[in-house]
Amino acid sequence: MPRILITLGDPAGVGPEVIDLALASPLIPRGFDLEILGDRSAGNLGKPDARSAAAALAALDEAVRQLKNGSADAVVTGPVSKEGLQSLGFPFPGQTEYFADAFGVGNYGMLLTGASLTVGLATIHEPLASVPDLLTVERIARIGMLTAEFLKRRGIDHPRIAVAGLNPHAGENGAFGDEEIRIIRPAIDQLNKAGSAIFTGPAVPDAIFRDAAQGRFDAVLAMYHDQGLIPLKLLDFDTAVNVTLGLPKPRTSPDHGTAFSIAGKNLASPSSMIAAIRLACELA
Repeated sequence: MPRILITLGDPAGVGPEVIDLALASPLIPRGFDLEILGDRSAGNLGKPDARSAAAALAALDEAVRQLKNGSADAVVTGPVSKEGLQSLGFPFPGQTEYFADAFGVGNYGMLLTGASLTVGLATIHEPLASVPDLLTVERIARIGMLTAEFLKRRGIDHPRIAVAGLNPHAGENGAFGDEEIRIIRPAIDQLNKAGSAIFTGPAVPDAIFRDAAQGRFDAVLAMYHDQGLIPLKLLDFDTAVNVTLGLPKPRTSPDHGTAFSIAGKNLASPSSMIAAIRLACELA
């Protein structure tokens, strides 16, 4: 029986309640051993502090320990406060980078998938001003390959992946920037030579997500965080799941934060947590 770990996240947030609601749902598949990690008593609902942040970090560390020693097959991570973790000396921008470092993985990425869209991200938690300098042929090709592998793992034998441009109108042949010509198009050519999927683009960013949502593509490779997540959260906020690509074992997470302001008020929806658990079970 595959064993799936679920970390509570920051216990002062909505993590504990959405996990409880999710596990009570008939949508959770049978035949899996689900274990919750974390200290519910650490901190007060809606009032995060150092104790609640430390509990969130301890649950993550325990999940890594069990994944590494082979006693667990996947992990679903509850929402944490990045500010709270970093106040304890946590050196990572988020949980994605934490898990990649814990497993010593350099070839990793972030992907989000929901009912309408699947979006891979060429850059993750970076200042917008830094994105043009961070984009390289190698980076885009690497994330493109990881995205294709994820889609194949889910049963899509010949994935169709649209690669978004960086600039308005995908640069319009250099009129609004040349990253599409210098970087993105060569990366697409390299990806298509590999033959792992069908990559198209550079696509006009303000139109390509509509095409993908209508089924013309299996995924979009976005150049930066908000380019991909704004359309995904608009369409799929209740079903979106965050997936860390490239890890030796699956890690998923609901695509929402701690929501401290509504913690304990019975307002939080478990839909994204249900989707995250279901996907972790599927991948495991």
